[in-house]
Amino acid sequence: MLPRWKSLAVLLVLLGSPAFAADEPGVTATEIKIGGVFPFSGPASSIGLVGKGLIAYIQSLNDRGGISGRKINYVAYDDAYSPPKAVEQVRKLVESDEVAFMFGQLGTPAISATSKYLKSKGVPSIAIVSGSSKFTDVASYPLITTGLVSYDTEGKIYAKYLTKALPNAKYAILYQNDDLGKDYVNAFKAFLGKDYDGRVVTASYEVTEPTVDSQITNLKSSGADALMIAGTPKFAAQAIRQASLIGWKATVIINFPSGSVGGTLTPAGLDKSTGVIVGTINKDVVDPKWKDDPGMQAYRAFIDKYLPGVDITNGSYLTGYQQGILLEQILKQCGDDLSRKNILAQAKNLRDFVVPTALPGIKINTSETENMIWTQMRLQRWTGSTWEAFGEVLDARSE
Repeated sequence: MLPRWKSLAVLLVLLGSPAFAADEPGVTATEIKIGGVFPFSGPASSIGLVGKGLIAYIQSLNDRGGISGRKINYVAYDDAYSPPKAVEQVRKLVESDEVAFMFGQLGTPAISATSKYLKSKGVPSIAIVSGSSKFTDVASYPLITTGLVSYDTEGKIYAKYLTKALPNAKYAILYQNDDLGKDYVNAFKAFLGKDYDGRVVTASYEVTEPTVDSQITNLKSSGADALMIAGTPKFAAQAIRQASLIGWKATVIINFPSGSVGGTLTPAGLDKSTGVIVGTINKDVVDPKWKDDPGMQAYRAFIDKYLPGVDITNGSYLTGYQQGILLEQILKQCGDDLSRKNILAQAKNLRDFVVPTALPGIKINTSETENMIWTQMRLQRWTGSTWEAFGEVLDARSE
């Protein structure tokens, strides 16, 4: 038997280690509990599939033994794309489930509604699925990292492309009337400057509206030669379909959150979507070019095993899969120090990290001075059967 003082010393060592510290909720010797909130139902349920992809990846990770002997207990709730519901669910995760941190929370309105609460509780929210430019501000959102290229930067990339491709044309923007949509509008304003008012016409929609058909018809009447759609997949699909039905031969650009074949282009009509442009970070799962690519082969095998029967062309699953890869890397870098402070530090310490399903040349580099994880993207055009990438890889920090 150990002397009493030695037993006490061993106990103090155990209690003082990062995994067992009393101020580290959600962490035990065998488990780390992480929280997430997604619109599994409601008007944005198509992008809620990101959560399904992430949950499936975590299952695959646990089947491989987890990280450093710990399984991941990922607790995910549905907020139906409702900010009040998101607040309720996040409080439950923090106060009842006692998660170590939030990962992959999706939806700009919901994240906006819960960020102050999470900050007050000292809970990091890593790789949020929103590109809202406000979340890139470290001073205002010190416990957040973003999992998408900022909408502001993405919008400037599209504005830059249009001024080169259609230098004398008028541009129309259909945008979701919230922080998501407004970021793209503001990006065009910033890029075009004094020319904005004479070159751009806009129309907004609420997520509670049944269709955006009337907005598209009105935008066509403006005489615009290009249409930028800044919203979520359901409404992007409606806009593409309606533009085709009324014979509007505009150059159509959709934002990255809507850049899914299964989630947007298929509902719109693949033939009606021909020529649609979007910025992306991803290889296209239906492009035969990537048939023998190890990263895409691994993704197809993952879908077959963990999400059998789903539409693999729906990019939301791929986004969730990539989120899982990021989570795995961050936790590996944490080692046995699973304090909230170190989790955030490692999320901001990714160096030339390559996600196997990302396009060649796209790497992840994060830092303490910015909240962005993804900072690069490339433009691609829908040919009717596949995405065709064009142009160079664009770095968000230089646009």
